[in-house]
Amino acid sequence: MCGICGEIRFHGHSPSLSAVERMANKLIPRGPDAGGFFAQGNMAFGHRRLKIIDLSEHAQQPMHDPDLGLTLAFNGCIYNYKELRAELQAKGYKFFSSGDSEVILKAYHAWGKDCVKHFNGMFAFAIHHRDSGKVILARDRFGIKPLYLSQIDGGIRFASSIPALLASGGINTDIDPIALHHYMQWHAVVPPPHTILMGIRKLPPATVREISAGGEIQDTTYWSLNIETTGNDEQKTEQDWQDELLSELKRSVARRSVADVPVGVLLSGGLDSSLIVGLLAEQGQTDLHTFSVGFEAAGGEKGDEFVYSDIIAKHYNTDHHQIRVPSNRLLETLPETFAAMSEPMVSYDNVGFYLLSHEVSKHLKVVQSGQGADEVFGGYHWYPPMLDSESPVDTYCQYFFDRSEDEYAKSVHPRFVADNYSRQFVEQYFSSIKAPYAVDKALHIDTNVMLVDDPVKRVDNMTMAWGLEARVPFLDHEVVELAGLIPANLKVGQGGKHILKEVARKIIPNQVIDRPKGYFPVPALKYIEGPYLDFVRTYLDNDTSRQRELFQRPYLDMLMNTPRDHITPLRGSKLWQVAMLEMWLQTHGV
Repeated sequence: MCGICGEIRFHGHSPSLSAVERMANKLIPRGPDAGGFFAQGNMAFGHRRLKIIDLSEHAQQPMHDPDLGLTLAFNGCIYNYKELRAELQAKGYKFFSSGDSEVILKAYHAWGKDCVKHFNGMFAFAIHHRDSGKVILARDRFGIKPLYLSQIDGGIRFASSIPALLASGGINTDIDPIALHHYMQWHAVVPPPHTILMGIRKLPPATVREISAGGEIQDTTYWSLNIETTGNDEQKTEQDWQDELLSELKRSVARRSVADVPVGVLLSGGLDSSLIVGLLAEQGQTDLHTFSVGFEAAGGEKGDEFVYSDIIAKHYNTDHHQIRVPSNRLLETLPETFAAMSEPMVSYDNVGFYLLSHEVSKHLKVVQSGQGADEVFGGYHWYPPMLDSESPVDTYCQYFFDRSEDEYAKSVHPRFVADNYSRQFVEQYFSSIKAPYAVDKALHIDTNVMLVDDPVKRVDNMTMAWGLEARVPFLDHEVVELAGLIPANLKVGQGGKHILKEVARKIIPNQVIDRPKGYFPVPALKYIEGPYLDFVRTYLDNDTSRQRELFQRPYLDMLMNTPRDHITPLRGSKLWQVAMLEMWLQTHGV
């Protein structure tokens, strides 16, 4: 796990080494263990390293192989690298390191851009061809690892975060109206290639981009989720599906234990993280470190789920760390959390994961986390109503979207009011998916779009702010491919995640499985009052905000006067949402 950056120039121009250095310095938290640069011809790569696999200097990056004429900058982890290494050695390749980075270089030389189809893991990487000047960029199937790009005069820059690109200088920071609409409507989910800034795009997941020395670009989508069943699938019983799912989950958790350092678990007390702990214990792992976080209650709402995480910790005798965050610590940490965000994200989980990651990083470098299970196995409250929905787009938007189009027009400056981009995106996406039920379409869009640009991005940003690698076994692509074929009623039954609950009964205590669905509660950020309201006002009422004219003042005043009266269908604060964007922009000097 690391941070990568670089600059590619066209038509004989030389890259700016100072710009690459500024980007790399911004990425130090992602890779605090080591750094490196490599420049050749039309490119300069920078890298910040977090040592997880092959702790020696042989695995330093950027990694240059003079015999192959290839240079690599890589962020992520290839879990099946040992099997691929053996396969490549059988083809005659010789290795100078023992980690996964060099496996990517050799695999690319052996299989070209199809090498990504061989990888089981999370990754974003760049490979430069010495002889042709061509550069290959690639991102994993679910976008677990980020990759942002900016067009500059005569070239392209890339980095693991938007703040790193901003540090390079010369970036167009105008607000992207399409991204703003998605942010305000679709709960801050901004699908690629857009970001909130016009001058920065993001490479879509499951994409390989070839950039020639002259600047020509060709994209290839190398994977997509198939949910069309065959005759054999339709003959399977629920028990058949359970057996297959349990087998895949065991493999996925075992894969994500591959490391040359210890691996722990972020234990929320929910079904998903508890099942990970149970599967690891079943596989014989002992002395497992687990971590939970909780906040002070507010508005009559409890701020922790320790009762459930304690059940699992005691059941498996883990080395459990319970982190309690007082209200004053939460408030003083918010600016740091904004700084750690690569894009503005509204979920309260951000500050929770940020503080939790800080504590975990004192003990470990790698953890497994339960993100993805709700989207893959139907755990959210809007899935059951979609089983029989005759208007899938309307039902989805009713449950997920934060405000109506009329309210959106009253909230932002008139220059940003145009088409209903978010609804159009959902309509086009749903129409492209062949599925027997509307809920299958919702699960597909949430797994491949919403998940990437909300929960997964949140976990990556907040853990990597402290040099902590988070691995997500529910997003093993083989697990997701199997889940896509499981009948919808087996996923959304029992109020959600029926089949996952039944599989979990074979592993973990029923008390955790049959509990009410929980979430990462930070009630002070939902019921904004007292010092939190004062904090928000300092950003929304200052000169920078007023001169930006992003939001209409009457709308802001309404939210600040009665924040409790303006809660989204997803039970979030509309005031926090608009304030979050302005706070992020000001934090990053936009």
